[in-house]
Amino acid sequence: MVIEKIDHIGIRVANIKRSIEFYKKLGFKVLKKSQLDKVVVMKNYTDVEINLIYNANNPEGDHNILMDIETKYPGFTHTALRVSSISETIKSLKAKNIKITQGPVSFGETGQISVFVRDPDRNTLELRGHSEEKERIEGLDLYDPKE
Repeated sequence: MVIEKIDHIGIRVANIKRSIEFYKKLGFKVLKKSQLDKVVVMKNYTDVEINLIYNANNPEGDHNILMDIETKYPGFTHTALRVSSISETIKSLKAKNIKITQGPVSFGETGQISVFVRDPDRNTLELRGHSEEKERIEGLDLYDPKE
């Protein structure tokens, strides 16, 4: 078996209209809505595909069980998306009123710089850029895993 790349990312959501609007702000467009299942397929112009699975049965919850509570359950905690420019990404997020929930942070061992955002269902997205932009990033912190 040879795994070539990630094909798509499935993201469970509670309110499909609200989620589509959020992911459109990140540059994704609706490709199709499944007739067989509660799935909306979206892609961006670089062919990154996400599948919004709109069957969340706890829409009133204000916590992401894998990220927001002290007990650490196994499972996928976040999706990291590579961006061409972290400084342009930060500007775009601010212009679109998307709150940065953590960062910008620099990861010392890799030198990459990331910001984290949450979608309307509190799913965590990491937007990761290149370290050569360090001088241009206001408020850059070094990631501390103890925090």
